[in-house]
Amino acid sequence: MYRLVPSPTARARLGAVAIAALACLAPPAHAGKTLDGIKSRGQLACGVSTGVIGFAAADSQGHWRGLDVDVCRAIAAAVLGDANKVRWVPLSAQQRFTALQSGEVDILSRNTTWSLTRDAALGLHFAGVTYYDGQGFMVAKKSKVSSAKQLKNAEICVQSGTTTEKNMSDYFRAQGIKVKPVVFDKFEPSIKAFFSGRCQAYTTDASALAFIRAKEAPNADDYTVLPEIISKEPLAPAVRRGDDEWFAIVKWTVNALIEAEELGITQARVDGLKASPDPAIQRFLGVGEDLGKSLGLDREWAARAVKAVGNYGEIFNRNVGADSPLKLPRGLNALWNKGGILYAQPLR
Repeated sequence: MYRLVPSPTARARLGAVAIAALACLAPPAHAGKTLDGIKSRGQLACGVSTGVIGFAAADSQGHWRGLDVDVCRAIAAAVLGDANKVRWVPLSAQQRFTALQSGEVDILSRNTTWSLTRDAALGLHFAGVTYYDGQGFMVAKKSKVSSAKQLKNAEICVQSGTTTEKNMSDYFRAQGIKVKPVVFDKFEPSIKAFFSGRCQAYTTDASALAFIRAKEAPNADDYTVLPEIISKEPLAPAVRRGDDEWFAIVKWTVNALIEAEELGITQARVDGLKASPDPAIQRFLGVGEDLGKSLGLDREWAARAVKAVGNYGEIFNRNVGADSPLKLPRGLNALWNKGGILYAQPLR
């Protein structure tokens, strides 16, 4: 008896057909328990910082603004149809992980570094980098210090409960330099201590140093940020483990904000681009293929997110970039095809 054996090429074609057929037969994703709770209460609970201008801070009218804030607003627009349906929960560095683990918040969008121990040991999933940062040092110009390597025996103000404290210890140990950490539980007392002269240097993420120097210093020109960046600080929103559906929604909303910039979809152009012949833009806006079905959402989820807060470039410029008081350069946070390393996973 003879048996027909398909060639490797034929087997590959059959496999592709089978995968496509299974994709067509797959049922829409269930929304998941976290999204069910959000829809039931009609509000997204978003954990943010207690006040870091550019990332999350309340203005004089009590309205929250910042890059981390806009991530939550985009998610609320995607899942609830309204970017304003967010309950803001200000959290200290010590409170943030417990608040997420306990269910007090649905998402932590609070300038938090994605690291192995946090990812693997705290019961969290990080949903994608929203800002590539790094730790630096600020000193008074009158100190004549021009490098972190000149801080021997210096007292350095640092906030506890962060990666900052350990990074500083590791850096100076590797350099063979002894320093004296002056540790504070909260952000505000730490910067007040530095500007009062309690410490010779202050250390935190470089983005926060720019804010502190511009907005908190008695006179910004009296202080300088040293050139050394001693760590990688990929800042990312996080969700609890155990709800893969919610994790997927948050992850792909972050990707959508970046993809929108790549595709040239801006806040003002969302509706006008629905007639575009570009298949990628059609998919994104829900005119063509329905990507929302796989997330348990409708087909216009991504379009609503961008219409509410803009694409990643607009969010960056408004909050921390050229159109903000901080005026931070895009740097690593530029798109991968514009000299940076920011990269959206494909929405297809």
